[in-house]
Amino acid sequence: MPPPSATPAPATEEPSGAAPAAVPAEAVTPLIRGVAVLHRLTEAGGALSPSTLERATGLARSTIDRITATLARMGYVRLDGRDVVLAPRLMELGNAYLAALRLPALLAGRADALADALDESVSLAVADRDGIRFIHQATRRRAMSLSFRIGDLLPAERTAPGALFATEWTEAEWRRRRERRAADPEDRGFPAVPPRPPLAPDDFEERTARAAREDCATDDQLIEPGLIALSVPVRGPGAGPAPRAGAGAVRGPEAGREPGAGQEPETGQEPETGQEPETGQEPETGQEPEAGQEPEAGQEPEAGQVPEAGQVPEAGQVPGAGGIVCVASVVSHTSRHTAEHLRTTLLPRLRETVAAMERDLAAAPPPAPSEPPAGLATWTAASKQELGREFVESLARGLTVLTAFDADRPALTLAEVAKATGLPRATARRALITYEHLGLVAAGPDRRFTLTPRVLSLGFPPLSRTSLPRIAQPHLEDLAARVHESASLAVLTPSGDEIQYTARAAAGRIMSVDLTVGTRLPAHATALGRALTGALTEDGYALVDEELEEGLRAVAVPVRDRSGRPVAAANVALHAARRTREECVTELLPALRRTAAAIEADYHVAARFTRVALV
Repeated sequence: MPPPSATPAPATEEPSGAAPAAVPAEAVTPLIRGVAVLHRLTEAGGALSPSTLERATGLARSTIDRITATLARMGYVRLDGRDVVLAPRLMELGNAYLAALRLPALLAGRADALADALDESVSLAVADRDGIRFIHQATRRRAMSLSFRIGDLLPAERTAPGALFATEWTEAEWRRRRERRAADPEDRGFPAVPPRPPLAPDDFEERTARAAREDCATDDQLIEPGLIALSVPVRGPGAGPAPRAGAGAVRGPEAGREPGAGQEPETGQEPETGQEPETGQEPETGQEPEAGQEPEAGQEPEAGQVPEAGQVPEAGQVPGAGGIVCVASVVSHTSRHTAEHLRTTLLPRLRETVAAMERDLAAAPPPAPSEPPAGLATWTAASKQELGREFVESLARGLTVLTAFDADRPALTLAEVAKATGLPRATARRALITYEHLGLVAAGPDRRFTLTPRVLSLGFPPLSRTSLPRIAQPHLEDLAARVHESASLAVLTPSGDEIQYTARAAAGRIMSVDLTVGTRLPAHATALGRALTGALTEDGYALVDEELEEGLRAVAVPVRDRSGRPVAAANVALHAARRTREECVTELLPALRRTAAAIEADYHVAARFTRVALV
């Protein structure tokens, strides 16, 4: 990955040479800047220093500090020494898109079962302009593993799913793809893939025509040597027979694809480094500046006030009904198969799974009605009052708008967004205008808004590969610093007879508990083991007093998954001379429980649509 540029970077990127999109007059500048910071952190793998962010975005250091302080207050980043690090709670934005999409919840089980049956990796991908973006991965754990992540964006022409999605492109979409290729011939705008080799042939239109004829596509080392894939489209309810159109053929209207070319849209001119613009400046009072006349109560904005971006599905309808909603792929490498062998041996089983997926989509009930949330953003006013200028309230409010969407709220009107967030309608409207400009939200002619796949670009790819020890480590370090004792996380081994330490934070004492990550101890003789096996007191904790070793005292509580099942345990361990049993309960246990709750909260967010490793 090339080093961050010293020139100002927009919140999202057009291919080099593309004309920048004009920033709407009512766009929220702090929100655009916050999204830019999140994109730079995502592209860098999840961590950058403030000075590097300053160079990469072109924003003033004071602006970077205010944005990162606001994101830290929201739990979206951690300020870890010299670095700004993406935090698991940021995944709630991508979770909102994946939940509203409904496809992972409906189809992931079929994909996982196919991966187990074939002993190959299986993925689900959706279209994102003239790229594809992964929404589910079922990978095999091998020495030669595949490293694509949920949320990664790939150029359509270097993938098998891309050829299938292109069978539904319009001539305008083919033209935009050619313009993007001309502006970015090496695919530098797609950091998830290696640069395209010089003078690589462009046979995408021919491969798309073949995909249209055969209703499947192969990737024979298009991304990098050795990597192959076989793909079949998954169509929504109401789809007719598989299309047999050539490249560039139009299957209906443009289906809501915004102008663009697989890249994030430009957001307009950024201010000179070190200079804050006057327009869109964050007000010190914490009130969102209003821009223009607020629509009358109960009345939606006139068409054109919020630019339309194609049709969106009715609430409860499977997205893309009647066309390709996603593509299922089996991914392998040439040491196991050739592309042709992959096709001849695995295509029947892949088609069988896709047919089952399509039956699942047709039988899927509408989202279960539930009480919509209210006041999601009301907390921001108190934070603004507490932190003052260091808290960018319009950024926090704007990001909260994305969390208003969910499985039972896949499409929302402006009034529904305002109610869910507790924001004034004008404030919610300006946030939606900003997101539509950034390509994160699409508005339909029915005045309902939906999230786009681009929401996954806000930190989801690097965070989707996290593990429970990584999630727990900063929380354990905070706990150890507060109580001045060692804190640990452990899991049960497969036999259930032992615990294995997976994360540790040592206390800064001359005499402290000295156990390293990977150490195994008998479960029955440790507080961690008892917390994991359910041997808890009535108050829900385990305490061991010098049973494992003389002088060693420890208290532990379980860490539970989304279903309430204990998957790990956290403890505080110390020398018995420093605190009595009663003091362990009264002084250490409350802090330990808060730490376990914080670990659980982050774990539940991260594990909603990804597999979070326990070790």
